[in-house]
Amino acid sequence: MARIKGVEIPNDKRAEIALTAIHGIGRKLSRTILNDAEVNLDKKAKDLSEDELTRIRNEVDKYLVEGDLRREVNMNIKNLMEIKCYRGDRHKKGLPVRGQRTNRNARTRKGKGKVVANKKK
Repeated sequence: MARIKGVEIPNDKRAEIALTAIHGIGRKLSRTILNDAEVNLDKKAKDLSEDELTRIRNEVDKYLVEGDLRREVNMNIKNLMEIKCYRGDRHKKGLPVRGQRTNRNARTRKGKGKVVANKKK
């Protein structure tokens, strides 16, 4: 298995799809990286030569991915919390940040429903 930015990319997939295993790289960016590195998109990850892997690694280094990207996103969220803006408050409370309803949905952010005692009468 090839390692790029500390992530082992899957061998059995095409290079274009295998690169998306790295946090911060999607289909479009993986295509761009492979085109700039002059690697065939349809080639399997296990068939990539060391020279091709080196060129891919050099291209990936130009972008903000993996740990650096996660760190930057977390710093942005912490900054929102520190300046006490609306979005920062929503992050602190664990509620949806982008204007979604909360009275009947939002279970992903709010967690499992809480049981209210003496509801039935």
